[in-house]
Amino acid sequence: MKTELLSCTDDLTGSIDRAAALIRQGEVVAIPTETVYGLGADGLNPIATGKIYEAKGRPSDNPLILHIADRSQLEMIAETNHPMLEALISAFWPGPLTLVLPKKEVVPPTSTGGLDTVAVRMPKHAIALEIIRKAGVPIAAPSANTSGKPSPTQAKHVAEDLSGRIAAIVDAGPCTVGVESTVLDLTQEIPVVLRPGGVTSDQIEAVIGTLGNTNADISKHSPGTRYRHYCPNAEVVIINQSSDFDTALFEIKKVAWIGAHPPRGAKKVFELTTAEDYAREIFNALRICDAGGIEIIVVEEISDAGIGAAVMDRLRRAAGKI
Repeated sequence: MKTELLSCTDDLTGSIDRAAALIRQGEVVAIPTETVYGLGADGLNPIATGKIYEAKGRPSDNPLILHIADRSQLEMIAETNHPMLEALISAFWPGPLTLVLPKKEVVPPTSTGGLDTVAVRMPKHAIALEIIRKAGVPIAAPSANTSGKPSPTQAKHVAEDLSGRIAAIVDAGPCTVGVESTVLDLTQEIPVVLRPGGVTSDQIEAVIGTLGNTNADISKHSPGTRYRHYCPNAEVVIINQSSDFDTALFEIKKVAWIGAHPPRGAKKVFELTTAEDYAREIFNALRICDAGGIEIIVVEEISDAGIGAAVMDRLRRAAGKI
């Protein structure tokens, strides 16, 4: 299969129209969102969503997120009588918050990992929203990468993993958030964050009150929690500060350093300081390290406050700590 590259810089309208047409035809197209690039297909077509799993090498029990462009699509796919739903939609949609709700029969098991719930969000990305509108269906769109690898925040990352395996890639430049959406389960008695992401727990609690605690069984309702994810080829080591790492390894290994306090001797350095910097750049940094043959990636940990919780979740998974 030849993968088309659809440039939004060269032909915005044509790229959107072509992507929507391919999705209506049951094909898989990588689309931009504010979080990461998503591998999009008709979320109501089990053959199309099956192609997502095949292209990614994704386990079939790992649920997908359905991306919508308007309220009518939400009513089509999910039960919407939760008392907190309207407040959450008003506060966070469009945006990087995914809501887990009871699904309707129209949603096939291939979109939900066989669960009776559906994960839904409305992306805060004008091109993504227009593709969804023109396709006329909710679009299932997990991250557009080989399953288990660092998520793609640029179109070239998608091409590295999936060129020749999907119909097209819509190139709209780098993603602005850089980590996936927060997943909030509204099917529990008290809502629970299943995956930290671009909306923080503090922001959610300011709208609906105290959140509940998750556990291994509940977390299965969310993408990105059942299997190892975000892993580069290199070993990832998380440290508290530079003095915690034996720099003698610089002489015998190709070591990259990610953080605010790089010691002398690292072969590659990414000087990131704020949690927002980490979120936007961490996946790109991991991919650059792999391309450069780095053997060990040392990452200075940051606070779990705010979006730092999402960053550290991804890094701990990359390091095999979760």
